[in-house]
Amino acid sequence: MSSLRKQRGLSLISLIVLGIILGSIFVVGSQVVPSAVEYMNIKKAAKKAANAGGNAFDARRSFDLSAAADYITTISSKDIQIVQNNGKTTINFSYDKEIHLVGPAFLLIRYEGSESSSGY
Repeated sequence: MSSLRKQRGLSLISLIVLGIILGSIFVVGSQVVPSAVEYMNIKKAAKKAANAGGNAFDARRSFDLSAAADYITTISSKDIQIVQNNGKTTINFSYDKEIHLVGPAFLLIRYEGSESSSGY
């Protein structure tokens, strides 16, 4: 009896359940990480477009060039809002990303951001 109390560890069932949980986290994470990286690239392109100077056309053109270079396919320059006040340009954007999990289950991630120029 005393030798059974000293035994510690996972049973086979516990190991299988733990493997399923860790595998599920890995699969979802491997689909979320590229989406987060793309969001960071969009923020970088928006910052570059805000600092491009000029009018809204120049900002949209700069965003499109950065989006092409960074392989951004989720949004385009038509999806961003450009606000100019006192020589300062602000670019706002928002979009949704759906990630299919299993069957009818989806993970919806809502991204939004705002980048401003440093001004003149």
